[in-house]
Amino acid sequence: MAAAQSVTPMMRRKTSWTGTPEIYFSRPIDNSRLVKVENQQKSREMKQFGVALACLFLLVMTFAWQHFRAIEYGYKIEALRVQRDGLTEINRALRLEEASLRDPERIDTLARRLGLQSPQAGQVMHMDTAVPDSSTPVMASVTPVSVISAR
Repeated sequence: MAAAQSVTPMMRRKTSWTGTPEIYFSRPIDNSRLVKVENQQKSREMKQFGVALACLFLLVMTFAWQHFRAIEYGYKIEALRVQRDGLTEINRALRLEEASLRDPERIDTLARRLGLQSPQAGQVMHMDTAVPDSSTPVMASVTPVSVISAR
């Protein structure tokens, strides 16, 4: 028991006020009478360094701008290429559908189902061919107009 009592006083906590306390006082420093001596050579070197750094910055930014514009144009070209391929495919499908719809056998079969008769000689007028003579009626025609200007 005595051993336990002798250890306890040594393990006591020490007080926080050991030694002399440190006290700090603020002291205002007046630098208004100091004069800065300007080094002309150092100033010139710093200006040259700034100009060189600005030129380097502009060079890098120009390169980056061109690079990113090239990438952007590449994406636009690829998008237009995909769009062109899609339109080409749609055009091919429409031409195929047009060819199947213009098939004379199909038109004849549909006409017979509707009870229509075959046309008589002289009733058929092909619109794709050249303009017929002026004595027959025409649905629409383009005639050239001569323009006379007076100066």
